Amino acid sequence: MPSDIVPFNIDVGDDVLEDLRHRLHATRWPEAELVGDWSQGTPLAYVREFCATWVDDYDWREREAALNRFDQFMTEIDGLNLHFVHQRSPHADATPLLLTHGWPGSIVEFHKVIEPLTDPTAHGGDAADAFHVVAPSLPGYGFSGKPTETGWGVEKIATTFAELMARLGYDHYLAQGGDWGSAVTAALGALDADHCDAVHVTLAMGARPQLDGELSPQAQRALAGIQFYSEWDSGYSKQQATRPQTVGYGLVDSPAAQAAWILEKFWAWTDNDGHPEDVLTRAELIDNVMLYWINGTGASSARLYWESFGRGPRHTVAVPSGFAVFPKEIVPPVREWVEPDFTDIRHWNEYDRGGHFAAFEVPDVYVDEVRTFARAVR
Repeated sequence: MPSDIVPFNIDVGDDVLEDLRHRLHATRWPEAELVGDWSQGTPLAYVREFCATWVDDYDWREREAALNRFDQFMTEIDGLNLHFVHQRSPHADATPLLLTHGWPGSIVEFHKVIEPLTDPTAHGGDAADAFHVVAPSLPGYGFSGKPTETGWGVEKIATTFAELMARLGYDHYLAQGGDWGSAVTAALGALDADHCDAVHVTLAMGARPQLDGELSPQAQRALAGIQFYSEWDSGYSKQQATRPQTVGYGLVDSPAAQAAWILEKFWAWTDNDGHPEDVLTRAELIDNVMLYWINGTGASSARLYWESFGRGPRHTVAVPSGFAVFPKEIVPPVREWVEPDFTDIRHWNEYDRGGHFAAFEVPDVYVDEVRTFARAVR
């Protein structure tokens, strides 16, 4: 039956791993960049070093087993197979919580926070803060199916995730997300308000800058982020929003290309001291790249930009909302900018460390933030 929910275990074939090793060994490298920093893109020396670790030292079977410690499932919704983690809390009255990742992330982003969120008493917390965690792979990402027709933008994904929560028996739930996950989460708050009781986001993608009067320091910081992103950091976005198929050939054919494409953003968007491995381990970075490589999702993941940029109606979110503002976010949320679209802001917290991938970068801060938000909206 299409509505069946079946257990899923990550089990990548040996042929896929052998093909990956062959491609990494056979990589045709470009010449090095002509500058001494990342301003022309991911540096050759680092990509070569990263790929050498990937092919010679990285143990996928070990990492696969670590990811399989979470309960995972597959279900078909509207003709698409949807992969998701569903980790129930040992506390029966826990609050259902839907976590949504973005690009270039994956469910790997949540591997350090699922256990403390579901079992707080085992991690220094209180049973009242327990959650049943549901973390889907976006359509076209990870182990979820790839859409075979157009229309799978933010709104469609939100309605699909709402159906998933209903199918799991959750009549009421909270939703949290970053990057595209923030957009999906906001759409859930608008489109499934009878069941989505509150939303929490870290990036307000559609916020309109309010430029009247004296600008707050937060607004000035956000405007600087917008300008930098537009001038120096958004080339990937323009390509994926206009010609995702074209970039997909290289990303699906070359693991080095897929790694470099993603690593650039982990350098640009994490709160690091000049290198992404200041914040995350190389193995964690490879884990995330692997979820793009294994099923060849370079093109299918990019299409979310084509499907969503400039498309669909603008929504007002009336359910209780919360924001976490991290200093190294692409464009940190500004309260006066988001208030027209989020009319019931119950929680606002600004931090002095952390970036775009909060659950990945600062898991302890993220867990405390989600718990605090949930207390404010229950």
